[in-house]
Amino acid sequence: MKTAGQALASTIFGIAFVGVALFLPAGTVHYWQAWVFVAVLALTTIVPSAVLAARYPEALARRMKAGPAAESRPAQRVIISLTIGLVFVTFALSALDHRFGWSSVPTWLVIVGNVLVAAGLSIAQLVIVQNNYAAATIRVEADQPLVSTGLYGLVRHPMYFGSLIMMVGTPPALDSLWGLLAVVAAVPVLAARILDEEKLLNAELNGYRDYTQQVRYRLIPGVW
Repeated sequence: MKTAGQALASTIFGIAFVGVALFLPAGTVHYWQAWVFVAVLALTTIVPSAVLAARYPEALARRMKAGPAAESRPAQRVIISLTIGLVFVTFALSALDHRFGWSSVPTWLVIVGNVLVAAGLSIAQLVIVQNNYAAATIRVEADQPLVSTGLYGLVRHPMYFGSLIMMVGTPPALDSLWGLLAVVAAVPVLAARILDEEKLLNAELNGYRDYTQQVRYRLIPGVW
């Protein structure tokens, strides 16, 4: 119950942070795209977290340990710091785009963006169900098994695949095309996280080297 309470508090704080990061640069609360985005974010975060708390509390606890300070690898501390900064830039740039009308996003594309956000977050949550050791930090535990089925049979890092889908959907969901510039900037940061993580997995997770020969693509099937 303690973990569930912490997860709920963390989720509420995160959603509140997103709201501030959007409505402040937008200069108004009359920003329906942001309200819909926050609602989608809340729905696809709170409900799965409640399920995890009930059925996979240890997995949820692993997800709670996040942020630069929670990382043991120096490179990951830098990468996570950059990631958080780019997330904020994505929100701020998208909100400013909406405020000043730099780009025109039709309603249908706003809807598509929200569908991508929901799909990306749902994939990330499904990864946790398939691999209870999918922590928010880069580490390998003593009893951690290698998971190679389900989404892990498609790409080696399905959680990041879900994150990428969410990232691409976020600016159009927020009535912005210019926000995609921040997403483009985030892609090499995400790639750096994956490459550094694979160094650890190759060294410490039994069977991972063989797994990389079976599943060739790290992030996007047929691409990389």
